[in-house]
Amino acid sequence: MSKKNNKSYERILDLHGIRHQDVDRIVENYVFMTPYPHDIVTGNSSEMHRLAKEVLDRHEFRYELGDSNNKGYIRVLGY
Repeated sequence: MSKKNNKSYERILDLHGIRHQDVDRIVENYVFMTPYPHDIVTGNSSEMHRLAKEVLDRHEFRYELGDSNNKGYIRVLGY
């Protein structure tokens, strides 16, 4: 967990350095084991973004795609 904007602690899964072939398993485990909301950092990789969204869509999670200043993450809101 990391401190963000000095407001509160947030849960973050950072996929930097993770192999594409491992993303499905890691994201799936994370979203089912971590309380909401939480962020999945995909960085600028469109492939990493796509792979993470596939997991979320398969399990029908609600999520938001980044924000106007940073498109390199997905905020998972729950079911």
